[in-house]
Amino acid sequence: MPLHPQAQDHLDRLAGTNFADLHTFAPQQVRHAMGLLTQSLGTGESVASVRDRIIATQAGDLPVRIYHPQPDESRPVIVFFHGGGFVLGDLDTHDGLARALANRTGRVVVSVDYPLAPEHKYPAAINAGFAATTWVADHAVDFGGDGTNIAVAGDSAGGNLAAVVALMARDTGGPAIAHQVLIYPDVDFRRSNVSIRELAGKYGNISRATQQWFMDHYLAGEHQKLEEYVSPLLAPSLHQLPPAFIVTAEFDALRDEGEQYGARLRQAGVRVSVKRYDGMIHEFIRWPFDDADRALDDIAAALAS
Repeated sequence: MPLHPQAQDHLDRLAGTNFADLHTFAPQQVRHAMGLLTQSLGTGESVASVRDRIIATQAGDLPVRIYHPQPDESRPVIVFFHGGGFVLGDLDTHDGLARALANRTGRVVVSVDYPLAPEHKYPAAINAGFAATTWVADHAVDFGGDGTNIAVAGDSAGGNLAAVVALMARDTGGPAIAHQVLIYPDVDFRRSNVSIRELAGKYGNISRATQQWFMDHYLAGEHQKLEEYVSPLLAPSLHQLPPAFIVTAEFDALRDEGEQYGARLRQAGVRVSVKRYDGMIHEFIRWPFDDADRALDDIAAALAS
């Protein structure tokens, strides 16, 4: 279908911001710009309880933000990883999405402020993500969470981290993860599929040069692109992973790899649902689009099932 009018209006507002040319700026400049852009979203939904804290993990001290929809009840937990190409993003840029997830799903959301590249290259982010998830499993009772019912979730690069944490948990024998929610996940660093080739630099997607900019900051070398904890789509086996709900968008350059990951999970016997949101773009779930509401409802339904 054509680009949704709400997405088109959003892209019209972004026109002239050099969004596709992030590779011409330093990471600190782009982080500042992302923070300013996030401010246009306004204040997120009210949540019964929101608390910042520092948790002590095997990967070091990590800031997290805990959103509890009903503090007097023990609830299942979502460990959430924000997007931003492993270089951008923080607790504030995805505060609105975390709030919406908590309210819509009725789960405690623990948003993780993992270390960013290039200051902290791979595998710093995945080690922090896994350590934070392990901490949640061990300490959920302390903040009103159910450590036996944990989902991992993330958007874009955060979707990569959620998928990789699920792989790491399987490979190391825990913690137990009940579900994974992968929102337009970045799971194939080869950057060779049809949607990458056709949509890069269009419809709000970053350019091929900017794709390389992100990867160069995150990785120590080209050889790492094929590692399974960098490109989970290339993992030799996807057996015995938790059920998954995967969100993709029609005009997203990451569309195909997310759908291919879903197909591989299904072939491995994993219960998986993949839903493409026609007319939508990358990052749509963070913006006030009708389909963002639908996607949140779909995520809640997938977790409830």
